[in-house]
Amino acid sequence: YMLQRTQDQDENVALEACEFWLTLAEQPICKDVLCRHLTKLIPVLVNGMKYSEIDIILLKGDVEEDEAIPDSEQDIRPRFHRSRTVAQQHEEDGIEDDDDDDDELDDDDTISDWNLRKCSAAALDVLANVFRDELLPHILPLLKELLFHPEWVVKESGILVLGAIAEGCMQGMIPYLPELIPHLIQCLSDKKALVRSITCWTLSRYAHWVVSQPPDIYLKPLMTELLKRILDSNKRVQEAACSAFATLEEEACTELVPYLAYILDTLVFAFSKYQHKNLLILYDAIGTLADSVGHHLNKPEYIQMLMPPLIQKWNMLKDEDKDLFPLLECLSSVATALQSGFLPYCEPVYQRCVNLVQKTLAQAMLHNAQPDQYEAPDKDFMIVALDLLSGLAEGLGGNIEQLVARSNILTLMYQCMQDKMPEVRQSSFALLGDLTKACFQHVKPCIADFMPILGTNLNPEFISVCNNATWAIGEISIQMSIEMQPYIPMVLHQLVEIINRPNTPKTLLENT
Repeated sequence: YMLQRTQDQDENVALEACEFWLTLAEQPICKDVLCRHLTKLIPVLVNGMKYSEIDIILLKGDVEEDEAIPDSEQDIRPRFHRSRTVAQQHEEDGIEDDDDDDDELDDDDTISDWNLRKCSAAALDVLANVFRDELLPHILPLLKELLFHPEWVVKESGILVLGAIAEGCMQGMIPYLPELIPHLIQCLSDKKALVRSITCWTLSRYAHWVVSQPPDIYLKPLMTELLKRILDSNKRVQEAACSAFATLEEEACTELVPYLAYILDTLVFAFSKYQHKNLLILYDAIGTLADSVGHHLNKPEYIQMLMPPLIQKWNMLKDEDKDLFPLLECLSSVATALQSGFLPYCEPVYQRCVNLVQKTLAQAMLHNAQPDQYEAPDKDFMIVALDLLSGLAEGLGGNIEQLVARSNILTLMYQCMQDKMPEVRQSSFALLGDLTKACFQHVKPCIADFMPILGTNLNPEFISVCNNATWAIGEISIQMSIEMQPYIPMVLHQLVEIINRPNTPKTLLENT
């Protein structure tokens, strides 16, 4: 019955039925119950992954060039900043990411967010993770037909299928990838924008394999074509290419160093070309590049290319503009990567961050005193500013000393460390640790005030706050040496409890 309804002419009925498969796929009984029905189910799901005629109209699928049309504000989704989490230095770059799967199936976010295509793709993705390579005998014959189909809508759905099964069926797909990846790279030049955009996404799902092969075979051609797509004349393709390139950067890391000039050329050119929404994704691609290649970015010719457009945007944006979030995040990564190369730019950036923190704290005090007269501030401004200050401290090291000496940042941090919002405390403890490493002479006079606050934040219920507080205590102990003695009773009991707790995450355990 459900199989029939998933093929119902009424899309609402088909969608409800398709959600049944998605829910079932997430249950422990899925494998036993569904294994006998895959032969019938898989073709139905695959068929549901084609764009409907109404989708194509809504997506303006026949508009190939729209890069000159400004974005409407409702096109732009709100962004949320993820505060900095600090790990011991042997962890990648001292920042540990949670699993943030940015590659989930969001290939067409302008259609009402949930539809039959997305539901079918999500169900196939989950089933691929359940059945792994056992799914391939049911999929491969269909894929052969779809991927080389003359109708673009059919071919496009095949490319989506290939992306949806990437995670679950990766092992079984490996023998076919030497043939498929070059075909997909060709599809990046397809005349239909919707084919080009889905191909970007699917290729990003196989980036891990691409990077594991000798670079000249797949990485170089893929990178070359993706960079062309970043400069596509269609906004959806630009967006998909930018996101895919960020994924490739994360996988390839320093493999990209030989191509840096070429990559920066493209990303900087995109600055002058992009409308509002894609500009925000471009910041992310630049920040990820900096995280991936690190100090290799610190060359005068690269700095000359990259910094002027970033600083120009920085000067254009007002303090209350939310576009500052992604730009500050991007600059934080760039400052950490450029190290001393960021020195010529650090003073105005540092000053503005301190001002953002000060403004937000002042607004919060007014709001707390008279909530009906003053609205609550958006504390994300303060969190992002604290994180960029951490990036500066990490990148500039001892060179940040004079800036700290001339500002009231430690007084502001004392307030931030006691904020009600955990993310504010989390970021202020990260900054405390970074400043302790960079210029302890300015932190030392405040230790008597800071230590009791650190002690009260060793609560593993707030895992990231606790992690950063623990890390900061460690950095302070290294600097204080024997002078740490009077503060030990404030923290020892809590630290021992964290070590003895079951299931303490690895990073927190190491920091403790």
